[in-house]
Amino acid sequence: MINSRNLMPGKGRYFFGILLLLFISVACAAFSLTDRNDYTVSRREVLLRRLGHEILLQSGDSISRVLPVKKISENEYQIRFEDEFTFQPDSLVNTTRYLLAKDPLSSDYIVQVLNKDGSGIAYGYAISKNNKEDDIISCTGRKQPKAHYVINIKFEPTGINATANGYLLGSLPLLAFVGFIFLRSVKPPKASTGGTLTLGSTLFDIMTRKLIVGGETTELTRTEARVLHIFALSPNEIIERSRLQKEIWEDEGVIVGRSLDMFISKLRKKLELDPNIKIAVIRGKGYRLEIGI
Repeated sequence: MINSRNLMPGKGRYFFGILLLLFISVACAAFSLTDRNDYTVSRREVLLRRLGHEILLQSGDSISRVLPVKKISENEYQIRFEDEFTFQPDSLVNTTRYLLAKDPLSSDYIVQVLNKDGSGIAYGYAISKNNKEDDIISCTGRKQPKAHYVINIKFEPTGINATANGYLLGSLPLLAFVGFIFLRSVKPPKASTGGTLTLGSTLFDIMTRKLIVGGETTELTRTEARVLHIFALSPNEIIERSRLQKEIWEDEGVIVGRSLDMFISKLRKKLELDPNIKIAVIRGKGYRLEIGI
């Protein structure tokens, strides 16, 4: 058994740290956009109350109240009034256009002046932010009678919400791509370099690269110790030649097939002191460390 603690490989920790950093960055950006969205929506509601105030002033009313602006849906609001009032359509259009130009979320919008009793639409028009030719405005010269009105303003669904959603959704492929790249670059974790392993009657000291059998000590070379460590972590299992060549020699930039056979031969001789363990050749596949045979 291994006495030392297994630690996460350095590349694994690096990969995990990168993903964690990316996740935190996306989360912070999302919260930042959400905070910005809340602020901008509140600013829009203030502008709508200001619009209600200007409408009453144009009607000659400087006393009655503009009631709290009601949010009907995500992109539609209703301006309500305490008392009856009258309005001039062209003044309403101009005032709306002037005030909503200050709204950072403002896009195309439709204004409907409704009778509070639900009897229908008293007046309405549509404004295009980018093309005045698309505006739909009529009857601007006809003053509307005094009545209880509410004003509904419906905005085209664009702006900060779409930006936030696009940012978050766009970040997911980025995270997946970065994760894929790092997973490709991370090699299988190599065996730990500390602790001891018990193999049959043999004690394998990984740190000092020594085999201890019946009080007799045999020293291993660095490469022999690495090969034995791989075998020891998967006893009685076939270890493919390609895996041994990759894990032992790839870091040195050279893979020589005969080098593996040579080290296996030397390692076998050093394990002969313990009759309970041996390295068997599995023809066409690789090798297997057999314990207890």
